[in-house]
Amino acid sequence: MPETLPPDSIGLVSTQLMHFAEPLQLECGKTLAKYDIAYETYGELNADASNAVLICHALSGDQHAAGYNSMEDRKPGWWDSSIGPGKPIDTDKFFVVCINNIGSCKGSSGPNTKKPDSEQYWGPDFPIVTVKDWVNSQYRFMLALNIQRWCAIIGGSLGGMQVMQWSIDYPDCIKHAVVIAAAPKLSAQNIAFNEVARQAIQSDPDFHNGHYMDHDSIPKRGLMLARMLGHITYLSDDAMRDKFGRDLREGKLNFGFDVEFQVESYLRYQGKSFVDRFDANSYLLMTKVLDYFDPARDYDDDLVAALSKASAQFMVISFTSDWRFAPERSREIVKALLDARKQVSYVEVEANQGHDAFLIPIPHYMNVFRNYMDNIAQEIAC
Repeated sequence: MPETLPPDSIGLVSTQLMHFAEPLQLECGKTLAKYDIAYETYGELNADASNAVLICHALSGDQHAAGYNSMEDRKPGWWDSSIGPGKPIDTDKFFVVCINNIGSCKGSSGPNTKKPDSEQYWGPDFPIVTVKDWVNSQYRFMLALNIQRWCAIIGGSLGGMQVMQWSIDYPDCIKHAVVIAAAPKLSAQNIAFNEVARQAIQSDPDFHNGHYMDHDSIPKRGLMLARMLGHITYLSDDAMRDKFGRDLREGKLNFGFDVEFQVESYLRYQGKSFVDRFDANSYLLMTKVLDYFDPARDYDDDLVAALSKASAQFMVISFTSDWRFAPERSREIVKALLDARKQVSYVEVEANQGHDAFLIPIPHYMNVFRNYMDNIAQEIAC
């Protein structure tokens, strides 16, 4: 962390907590009697609250999307490349909000928080949630901030799925929908990857059927393996070859099963660092949220019918090397929007970074993103 903050940084930010006492009915049939939502805001809300932007995070994301939580931070928020003064989501023009979804583990109610009016942690008893549940909780959150309509809701990957659900469930509350590196639902292959990750966690001897906090333990090995598997799917073959190739750590073969290749070292590092910052039960929940997402299900499996309810203008962005959420999946969304006679722009960005490309400041991507957001800012100013 430098002694002075970068000039295009929003600077120091702090997480806030909002409590909700009104019960939230969930799709699974259960109810959250009370719950908390952790969030961060950047920029200033204008007089008529017309410049509010909601950022929806992906599977392992959180509310800390930009800036620094302290001067000791080693790195800024997860989307700092896109949020800040002069950046695509310009905090000199927009009031930006990012929340930590319920069921996650960075301050909002979830498995690693205590049950209402209890000293007992939720653990595996925290109910299964869905994207639809998240959007309902985000809608309540919006009203609590005295915002009636988001000028834009933006998200990548699982975040993009939330954007789509918003456009369907609350069409009058979203003017622009920016869907990045997403899909209308998971493929069987993606569900399979998630199941292997869950099995890695649940088969860890320290998992204790999800009650590991009561045993003062963490299923570290299982969570590490789950993250390693997930990380492989976030990168493309080209990205891994360019970054690591077949480079050996010590420049020679050791004829054993310890770390020899640089890519092995990288994956183990990613897995071990993830254990220190994410909760295993939350990871199980978040992968299920991904699996269950299918907005067309409520419309006789007709995505066109589902998106016919939307009134937002759409920007859909995909990346050529993203095989987790391939461009053809984005084109499914675009086709359904066109068939539903909605306004939609589509860009397929040439990039070799795989699914992670949506987090990286690739020049063409940033230019497209910035131009679209500048147009929204001009609408607000008129």
